Amino acid sequence: MAEKGGSNSNPTTLELTEVETNLRKLLLDVAAFIDNTSVPEPADVKVPDELTKEKTVLRFTGGWVRDKLLHVGSHDIDVAINKMTGLQFGLKLNEYLEMPGNPEKYGLAQKEENTKSNGNSKGRKVASGMHKIEANPEKSKHLETVTTKILGLDIDLVNLRKETYSEDSRNPQMEFGTPEEDAMRRDATVNAMFYNLNTCQIEDFTGRGFDDMKLKIIRTPLEPYQTFKDDPLRVLRLIRFASRLGYKIDPEAEKAMEHPDIKEALKLKISRERVGIETEKMLKGPDPHMALSLIDRIGLYETVFTDPTRDIDYSPDIKHLKTAYDLVTKLASVSKETSPLAEIPKALMRDSEENYLAWICAAMMPWADAPMPSPPKPTARPQYIAQLVAREGIKAPNKVSDVIAASLRFAEEIRTVKDACYERIKYPHRKNTREEAIARDTLGMAIRRWGSTWRTQVLFSLLHEICLGQISRDTTLNSYSTFLSHLTSLDILEAYNFKPLLTGKELAKALNSTPGPWMKDALDVVMAWQLQHPNITDPAGAIEAVKAKTKISENGKEKEHCELPARLAAHFLRSTIRPLFSPTSQKTAHPNLTAAGNRVSWPAESHSKARATDDPSATPWKDPKQAFVVDLLRWTLSVLEAKEIETNWGLLVPPILKMTDDIEIKWKATGCKLLTLLLESTPLALLSRTGLGDVFEETIFPMFTYLPPLTPEQDSIMLVEGAFPAIMALADVLHPPIPKGADPLSPDARKREKFLDKILQASIVAPLFRAEPSSYPALATAILSHLPPLLQIMGIDSVKHLQSLIPLLSDILAEPLGPAYPALLSASAKGMQSVILNGWPRVGGHRGDVLRGVCVGWIRIIEEVEGKRLEEGDERAEGLEGAKGELSEVCRMLEAVLRNDEGVDWKGEKEGLERVYERLRGLFGGENGDYVER
Repeated sequence: MAEKGGSNSNPTTLELTEVETNLRKLLLDVAAFIDNTSVPEPADVKVPDELTKEKTVLRFTGGWVRDKLLHVGSHDIDVAINKMTGLQFGLKLNEYLEMPGNPEKYGLAQKEENTKSNGNSKGRKVASGMHKIEANPEKSKHLETVTTKILGLDIDLVNLRKETYSEDSRNPQMEFGTPEEDAMRRDATVNAMFYNLNTCQIEDFTGRGFDDMKLKIIRTPLEPYQTFKDDPLRVLRLIRFASRLGYKIDPEAEKAMEHPDIKEALKLKISRERVGIETEKMLKGPDPHMALSLIDRIGLYETVFTDPTRDIDYSPDIKHLKTAYDLVTKLASVSKETSPLAEIPKALMRDSEENYLAWICAAMMPWADAPMPSPPKPTARPQYIAQLVAREGIKAPNKVSDVIAASLRFAEEIRTVKDACYERIKYPHRKNTREEAIARDTLGMAIRRWGSTWRTQVLFSLLHEICLGQISRDTTLNSYSTFLSHLTSLDILEAYNFKPLLTGKELAKALNSTPGPWMKDALDVVMAWQLQHPNITDPAGAIEAVKAKTKISENGKEKEHCELPARLAAHFLRSTIRPLFSPTSQKTAHPNLTAAGNRVSWPAESHSKARATDDPSATPWKDPKQAFVVDLLRWTLSVLEAKEIETNWGLLVPPILKMTDDIEIKWKATGCKLLTLLLESTPLALLSRTGLGDVFEETIFPMFTYLPPLTPEQDSIMLVEGAFPAIMALADVLHPPIPKGADPLSPDARKREKFLDKILQASIVAPLFRAEPSSYPALATAILSHLPPLLQIMGIDSVKHLQSLIPLLSDILAEPLGPAYPALLSASAKGMQSVILNGWPRVGGHRGDVLRGVCVGWIRIIEEVEGKRLEEGDERAEGLEGAKGELSEVCRMLEAVLRNDEGVDWKGEKEGLERVYERLRGLFGGENGDYVER
């Protein structure tokens, strides 16, 4: 503390800076201007007559004087005026600066605009560059002030005053007072000294200001109990000044602070905004530890850190407070040391904002274990008590209360992730430790879930664990230090801010799916993969990975595994597909759905008894808004390999069977198509172990019975087109093709032959007999399109079906209305070609039926073309011409079979037919009846 006039005497003046000197000169000139002009008297203020005759005297007051004595810079100056209000002086100041040439005298190029405005205060703009802050006695805000900004300094203008009390009110009446009276009503003696601008002298009217600064003690100028009773906020102000200056609080003042009346008055009478401002200044000050320890020692915790808006049926655990603020202090002190614990503050307390949040966490620790109260309304969101205390008790900004809420919400997860990581690092060879606990994607995604304030949340968790004391202090600190060191080594401390390589629309396009709510969580899966592959920075690389099969085979060997599709598939099955197919209102039972002996929990109704429902809530997957679910399931089935199919078996089968069980044909057909994809990657061992081969067989074969007239033709076509590939895929899984060189009469070969026979009869022969082809030609055409590939697979085993197939096909070819449906004639002719190709050793005996259908069909086409005079280019004319070509091909193939058959006079039979039916000459070949090789 600087002294003027001797080492044993108190200083009498202060050395001003250039800016302060200019400010003093400006204010004194304004005072002289006031003394020479009239000053309007505000209607609500009575200036004593004796003061009106005095010259205007100005003083710098309070904290500025104290800080100057301590050689601490200050940008806030309170100016006390002896004979007028701050508003009166401010208006005259404004008037003076409006005069040309005046601003330049003081280094003001132009009149400055005030930018100081407290959004939490009750103020109104009274003049350019000035704001008036109203008094609010009910909340112990007794002083009306005017604030402005001059020369970069924040200036508060207020009159010297004294407090008087009436018998019917504890709120003081503010009146003009003497400098002595003004000094005595202040909160502390060290804040009650003035610097007289007129005399340039320091004035210590309490007589104790200098001494208390030397003794480093904070005391009230008057009796402390009454001082605090008049304005309870002074309790917090004294604590703040003590922690800021490193002073002790006078024992009598501290005793008064502990009085229940003072605590109650502070809790109820002072606005929580003002409490919050003082608290924030404490925790952002030079010694938050001292501030909290004083609050703790004096017993003010439940007075300051409380929610006065509600009754809380829980007592905070005050003993946690000291543990918490002591630890924050220790962590702050090791940040510059080479200590194993230095990683904690280095990662979690990097700047002033995070340090402030650390002290907030310490202050909230007594409330950390409080149960979450019921919300005031059933629809309201529950909130943690600590969150409410921060928001309502100290009026912390939303950001701060949100950090507290997040810290409590993620507390258990943070501890779990931290513990698993620490255990894996410290005990890598333990069987129960998992490699993924230290993986970059696991930890990076955790940080992304916790968000941008994850550092403070982790610190909150650390403080809480230390307070609980369930594990030794050193072990807990080491676990957090190790955890944070690992995060640093992985370079994921900023993972919450990493930009995804793909957008939702890009991902949907890569999956051939419609956009929807599924994208958000799916993008998290992609981000996890992105974290695992930091070297991939191009979106094209991510898209390529999404489209890749999970395993790529090359020459019978598996190439590098791409795990992103498998991750996405597993996510979709669990988080998107399963919820839509497993509503509680309807579950269809299918036993043994999982591999490895595990079963899915479904009700005990059988597959055959599953029934559809018209209740939309029971089938949310049918909602058009959820159309993406089928796209995602289709994509999932297309990328998973056999091993992953087996892993996810219990999640893949139920939705497919749900669709095949549905009453609507379109969903049955969709289910069949998805089942085909599933079976293409399903190993026989899996079907055998789960017993689902029979379930699938019982599901698919009935699809071929949905025929007209009970089922519309187009619906039947839709179902056939879905069911036939599914049943063929099932055949290849249940009864795989016999390898070359294997015994064609082996039991396995016989089983496959029998199953294919069943497919032929159920999917082609029976439907064509039941649904008259001439009545439903489009359906018959669709069914016949599957005959050639089936017969090709059956090969010579198809001969047993010649007796049923050839007459059936001949009847269709000979149908009188056949030319009306060229596509049906072509499909029938191609079917006949396949019969001849695969059953040729026995075809000779059925040549009469073959020729019947072919010849009649040919003649009917000729008659149709001649009778209708179909023009060239007509679509049906082109179809009939194509059908003629297919009929000619049947004859060519039949001739190739019979040409060397000694028991058959093929040439004679052909010539006989041509003699009788001249129009057949084109059927068998050229102009002379010789067949032209094609």
